[in-house]
Amino acid sequence: MNWKTGLTGMKPYTPGRSIEDVQTLYGLKEVVKLASNENPYGCSPAVKAFLESNTIQHEIYPDGNAGNLRNKLSKKHNVPKEMLLFGNGSDEIIMIISRALLGEGSNTVMPSPSFPQYAHNAKIEGAEIREVPLVNGQHDLNGFMDAMDSNTAVIWLCSPNNPTGNIIPANELKTFLKKIPDDILVVLDEAYYEYVTASDHIDSVTLLNDFANVIVLRTFSKAYGLAAFRVGYAIGNPAIISYLNTVRSPFNNNSFGVAVAERALDDEAFIEKCRELNSEQRNRFKNYAIENGIHMFDSQTNFVLIEVPDDADDAAESLLRHGFIVRSGNVLGTPGYVRVTIGTEAQNSNFFKAFDLLLNSQEIRI
Repeated sequence: MNWKTGLTGMKPYTPGRSIEDVQTLYGLKEVVKLASNENPYGCSPAVKAFLESNTIQHEIYPDGNAGNLRNKLSKKHNVPKEMLLFGNGSDEIIMIISRALLGEGSNTVMPSPSFPQYAHNAKIEGAEIREVPLVNGQHDLNGFMDAMDSNTAVIWLCSPNNPTGNIIPANELKTFLKKIPDDILVVLDEAYYEYVTASDHIDSVTLLNDFANVIVLRTFSKAYGLAAFRVGYAIGNPAIISYLNTVRSPFNNNSFGVAVAERALDDEAFIEKCRELNSEQRNRFKNYAIENGIHMFDSQTNFVLIEVPDDADDAAESLLRHGFIVRSGNVLGTPGYVRVTIGTEAQNSNFFKAFDLLLNSQEIRI
């Protein structure tokens, strides 16, 4: 078959081990998954109540316009409804953007390491990928300027960045955006926006008033605790959204996903509580790293990238044997580190015990 040349050497996404697999493999009664940055507190009680008392007409296609959800998000962000685009998770929106703007003869600039789907989709479309290394976990925005040229079509910014967790300070972001030509799309991926507590961060949706070539990505998969339902959205200039909608497949969001996202938006108290609890536990990780003399990046998310004493794969496997699934930095482009989702207070207390054993090179199951 005449496959796209960009597919040569590419591999499908490999998910981490499931809780059930680890329980079977190591004979563990309890396993905690801290690898995919899911919300350990679940989802809003309003969502749970809806799922228990409502059904969906299974034979009817979803609302392809996500009308009710569109109205709620329009009011929440104080933007016209025409500025919203919905995806099957923000991953699909990344794919839509890549399909619409990237191809042979174009290039795209992104941080490295960062969310791998930027490069993955660009390669499929045949575009040249220009990766700008992070500096101490931060975007090198001057490096971005050096990497751009007249063939640059899309710039990807990830704030907070995955896997380091760092944000782009608001003043640096504004200064950078003023330098970008109007015909280059700047994608600001903010999957972890709801977890940010830093004072030098702003609601980037307000930037859209001044920068018509910026599009902001958000998701219900993280703080809202709805990863299973796959609902993401973008906010941008109506003209950009219109073009992207021509690429979007009809009925790309399922009815259950849209319905629960609507209910989740009604419970801002749940998001605020998750943000507070996460911030408290994030500080515990920070203090733990300082006490043990190990490096940890300055995260503003619900995960941390923390240094391990030896090979990251070995460290991840060791933690696995103690009942904790984490992500090895070897697959994230950060050797010597593991990425750990911030769990509940009890989960984190037990994780620190397992990490103590790792630091002391002990293999005693907790």
